[in-house]
Amino acid sequence: MRKLLLGAFIMFIIWGVTPALAQVPVQSGPSLSFKRGIGITAPDSAFSLNLRFRIQNRAIYYTDPQPSLSQADSDFELRVRRLRLRLEGFMLSPKLTYLVQLSFSRGDMDWSMRDNSAINTSPNVVRDAVIYYRPTPQLQLFFGQTKLPGNRQRVISSGDQQFVDRSIVNVAFNIDRDFGFQAHYTNHVGGFYYMIKSALTSGEGRNVITTNKGLAYTGRLELLPLGKFTNEGDYFEGDLEREEQVKLSLAGGLSHNRKARRAGGQIGRDLYEERDLRTYIFDGLLKYRGFAVYAEHLARSTDNPFTLNASGDSRHIITGNGQNFQVSYLFKNNLELASRYARVTPAAAIRAVERQEETYVAGVTKYLRRHRVKLQANVSYITFTHKPTNSNSNTWGAALQFELGI
Repeated sequence: MRKLLLGAFIMFIIWGVTPALAQVPVQSGPSLSFKRGIGITAPDSAFSLNLRFRIQNRAIYYTDPQPSLSQADSDFELRVRRLRLRLEGFMLSPKLTYLVQLSFSRGDMDWSMRDNSAINTSPNVVRDAVIYYRPTPQLQLFFGQTKLPGNRQRVISSGDQQFVDRSIVNVAFNIDRDFGFQAHYTNHVGGFYYMIKSALTSGEGRNVITTNKGLAYTGRLELLPLGKFTNEGDYFEGDLEREEQVKLSLAGGLSHNRKARRAGGQIGRDLYEERDLRTYIFDGLLKYRGFAVYAEHLARSTDNPFTLNASGDSRHIITGNGQNFQVSYLFKNNLELASRYARVTPAAAIRAVERQEETYVAGVTKYLRRHRVKLQANVSYITFTHKPTNSNSNTWGAALQFELGI
């Protein structure tokens, strides 16, 4: 009898609750997108998450400093150059967005034991951790750690390059990533577009433990007199869009890093003394029907490039200037031929300890899925001029890289 009454009670509860449940709206599941990686948007549109990854596997052969590729005295580089995980999306509103990018390969953490760094003592996994807010369509505000508005080649993702590596000019003088505030403003007068980018940051680089009283001030102006590039083509290398009309971008910028504690400001070995660094940036890009031409000029100065510790040991800042020129053509079968010439000229104050360097690079890239899946091969010739003797040494190199990502 007790079991019968219990069963009747349970059936009564189910009978009474069922009509109420029928009135509760059932939310649909999250929406999915596969346009750029794997995208998920919450059913109530409270947030979204887009997940992407990419791998760069490479093999490089180079002589040091032999005159030709046939010499036996050579070195090999076989490794995972980059392994990245990228997460981005919006929170609460499409106006409030975020970007998180992590790096996992040993060579992608911008950290070396020889630096004996007091600023950052561990491998750097976090590359980007930044929050964006767009109050108007023209203005975007940043807070967090990400790339500074520096030279175009540094701001272009390493996954969107047409050569295996960025140029030696970028290596010597780029201002890299930093933590702080940025504001980007875009507008136009008719078909003439312009972009104003500014940043107020710590000046210490990414993932630092401590900061000093010096800050970094960065500004950049970009002019697009012939209109916008298709699909933001001014921020990936090679004319993959095969622009039907000539597109041109001209840009200039300045970064002043006060009381810098590292040789490159945001990157490089620790200095023994603080220095104010000034970096000057000029670059231009032209694309038309598969052709792409890129040029940049970078320069860095400081009042005294040498720093000393109590024992008399010296560490210096690379000052001087550099130029990089790239020309490429993309065939209709997505095979691209490209060439590069780059030169770094040290300032007179450091020529006793730094060499002038020039590189000549020829490259071929087969784009299988634009920049996301591609096979690249480069041959390079590097010459070093030792001042003041003007003696030379040369190095040949050959590289093969496969990039795969979503």
